[in-house]
Amino acid sequence: MTTKNMEPGARGRPRAFDLDQAVERAMLLFHSRGYDAVGVAELGTELGIKPPSLYAAFGSKAGLFERALRRYAEGEANLFARARAGGGTVAEVLQRTLLEAARSYPERGGVAGCLVLDGARNSADPQARALALAAKAAARAAMRDVIAAEAPERAEDLADFMATAMAGMSAEARDGAGPERLLRFAELAGAAVRRELGDLSSAR
Repeated sequence: MTTKNMEPGARGRPRAFDLDQAVERAMLLFHSRGYDAVGVAELGTELGIKPPSLYAAFGSKAGLFERALRRYAEGEANLFARARAGGGTVAEVLQRTLLEAARSYPERGGVAGCLVLDGARNSADPQARALALAAKAAARAAMRDVIAAEAPERAEDLADFMATAMAGMSAEARDGAGPERLLRFAELAGAAVRRELGDLSSAR
């Protein structure tokens, strides 16, 4: 459905593009190529709008990136949310998260890794880096809070472990690692998490 929002200074003339579709297309571009490699002119061409319309809708390229990060984190790419939906103990949820990452991160159709973890990696734009860091921090905090409900004394360390493991898998996937290799790593990492939480439980 085409949005009915108006362009500034263009009274009564509706914007001729779909905002949701535009964010979806931009998300795929940022994910496949990284923030810095995608220019405003290319975004305009891909979205079917001119740069003034892009700025009117999103404020800036970084504003569009922020919308893309939000859409990514609220959708199927939120692996931790998907893993939690399966129920089980904290250890089971964390192991499931790692396995989902191993299956999801390998390259498909030119897209590999995680947009949140790698979309602004080494970006020269401080605003883009800050947006990505905020999204990473929110994902880590979500894991920490769930872990803390069962193992508060291990929550910070295990959240760090999970964030580091997933960042490593994302980077490896972007470098060409396939699902078999990532699944082996995820199984080892998941076993380490289960041992850590198991040791904690047995000590109580």
